[in-house]
Amino acid sequence: MTNTRMTDPEVLETRFPVRVDEFSIRNGSGGVGLWHGGNGITRRLRFLEPMTVTVLSFHREVPPHGAAGGGPGVVGSNGIERAGDAVEALRGNDEAEMAVGDVFVMHTPGGGGYGPVDG
Repeated sequence: MTNTRMTDPEVLETRFPVRVDEFSIRNGSGGVGLWHGGNGITRRLRFLEPMTVTVLSFHREVPPHGAAGGGPGVVGSNGIERAGDAVEALRGNDEAEMAVGDVFVMHTPGGGGYGPVDG
């Protein structure tokens, strides 16, 4: 619902007991090149009821490669900011129990750049 399906915040908040605290462009995450790679996004979802979250995501360890001399994009990350201030990292493919007030944070990877910077 976040990466391959860019679900609108209003739809998420209508269908699930969550509040979208942030939905923004992840500036600087695209790879360098004659044509920069596209930036990823950041989503922060605050849970209003206990739920299970399942994450299926890629490029959390290996960065998206560039092409024709372009640089790689920045890897993504997933995590939970627990209501008691603890931060828990999640793997690219993971599952976790969310409590009221927990915030799921997803940073999607940036795309690889295309072509060498110097032309």
